[in-house]
Amino acid sequence: MSKNIVVSAVVALIVVALAFGLNPSPEKHRDEIRKAVGERRPLAAVLGLGALTAFASNYHPLGVASYTTVNDRVVSVGAFGVVVFIEPSKEK
Repeated sequence: MSKNIVVSAVVALIVVALAFGLNPSPEKHRDEIRKAVGERRPLAAVLGLGALTAFASNYHPLGVASYTTVNDRVVSVGAFGVVVFIEPSKEK
């Protein structure tokens, strides 16, 4: 039984260490924002709005994960080297 606990603890430590090491950089978030805006709105890509949005984003590292915001709205989240763009909702 104690061997299982030790193995579980070692695996958990490895996963946490990988999460810290693979946390996406601000540049990776900005690249994903630029790419996603261009794919979803071709006119925005032509006008360079994806680059502008990426430039205006604020990077927030959480150690094992990170996210970016634009105008206090989360636009991307990342962990383990993967960044996902989130389409900001439109408020009325």
